[in-house]
Amino acid sequence: MNDDLNRIFVKGGVTSPGELMESIALLESAGLTEVYFGSRQDILCPTNNSNEQNPIDIVADRSFQNIVCSYVCADIFDATHWLKGSTYLYLLEQFDFLPKLKINITDPKQRLVPIFGGNLNFIASEHEDYWYLDILLPQWETSAYYPVLVYSWDIADISREIEKIYKEIQDVEELFAAVNSVLATPNNKAVDKELFIPYQTFPYYEGLNRMGIDQYWLGLYWRNNRYNLKFLKDFCSFCLDQSFGKICITPWKSLIVKGIPKECRTSLELFLGERGINVRHSQLEMNWHLPVDDSDALDLKRYLVQSFDQKDISTYGLTFGISNQVGKRTHMSSVVIEKNPISKAVEQINPNTRPTYNIRHFKNFNPNTQNLQTFAQDIDQRELPDLLIELSKLYFQELGKEKDVASDKSTKTEVIKNEVYQCQNCFTVYDDVIGDPKSNIASNTRFEELPETYECNVCGAGKSIFVVVELMVER
Repeated sequence: MNDDLNRIFVKGGVTSPGELMESIALLESAGLTEVYFGSRQDILCPTNNSNEQNPIDIVADRSFQNIVCSYVCADIFDATHWLKGSTYLYLLEQFDFLPKLKINITDPKQRLVPIFGGNLNFIASEHEDYWYLDILLPQWETSAYYPVLVYSWDIADISREIEKIYKEIQDVEELFAAVNSVLATPNNKAVDKELFIPYQTFPYYEGLNRMGIDQYWLGLYWRNNRYNLKFLKDFCSFCLDQSFGKICITPWKSLIVKGIPKECRTSLELFLGERGINVRHSQLEMNWHLPVDDSDALDLKRYLVQSFDQKDISTYGLTFGISNQVGKRTHMSSVVIEKNPISKAVEQINPNTRPTYNIRHFKNFNPNTQNLQTFAQDIDQRELPDLLIELSKLYFQELGKEKDVASDKSTKTEVIKNEVYQCQNCFTVYDDVIGDPKSNIASNTRFEELPETYECNVCGAGKSIFVVVELMVER
């Protein structure tokens, strides 16, 4: 995400038309005409605005975090039997502080909102009003489950206490003891079985869709994530006139409004049509997660979507992400395209050097496994479409297999050492298993078998510049 953007926190991604209109008025007074939506269900806007007399009163301190929840999915997607939309609203009301830890409150039976993406991940159990708590504190290398199920009305108190002490805590047992020494939480419940997360394909989240017998829900998506403030203000006014109570921001940078009465459908369609709003984008382009305000990532997405479209490729159920953070593990998409940084040495030799990319995907193409695997490394942009198409075919081959998981906490991730050869000039890696497609070197070609004339495909350095290094690879 662009670090020059400030944030308006929308707790849990849930706001009312009136509250959103107040934020819009504030943004317009600062001379802004559009905003972005963030991955944690917040609103993002530029820090540098032309109207210095009306500074934006929003959170610039990035140590604070928004609370994410799957309220947006309640009543429109599959849900745990006891978890209603009102439950989320009551829980969010309990948070009377602004957290610095990332907090997720989610239903494991939905796919739209990431389940594991926070430091404190509260995940609904089958027991009414009880939640699993998956914890990954900033200083921890691996996550762990809280040893008991947490009662709904203890979630805010437990989160607050963990905020106070987490920096000194080394493991979950120490954390549990420290919290219990401060809070009397007799409503804890013993964990009688491991968390079970059923595999879900990614839902279509746009358009006017039926909700029950006499209601609808509306999803709005902008492909460039630049939401016009004038439209948003008009839309809020329409919602107020029609008594729509809540507007939800999704982690996929879209809006969803639920509970639209059947008799309002025609007027809503007229409202959208008069403004030329497209509400039926192809899922081919909607299942992407990009950094906010990153033109290079948006251009790459357009290039790849166009390639898929021209070849009539289906990506139903798959999600793709583009990342500038190589090695990041908290992605929310099933396939991740990592952009490799270009070293300063290479830039000095050739300022026009094109970046390379890695393709990674989660085990079973399910982000909830948290088991990220490498499919290809150091790929040129022109090679990405064909490789992603092959990966999509692999996904469909595996789609019919049993994929229910108890998150991958119960499936140990095997980490092995992989010997590769690395260019000491630009740090490009040669992996015997992958070979070097750019130089017409087939896969499973050992480095020792390469001709002495072999050169790095990025900076042109000779074979003698490469040295053996060990990489940790997950299997």
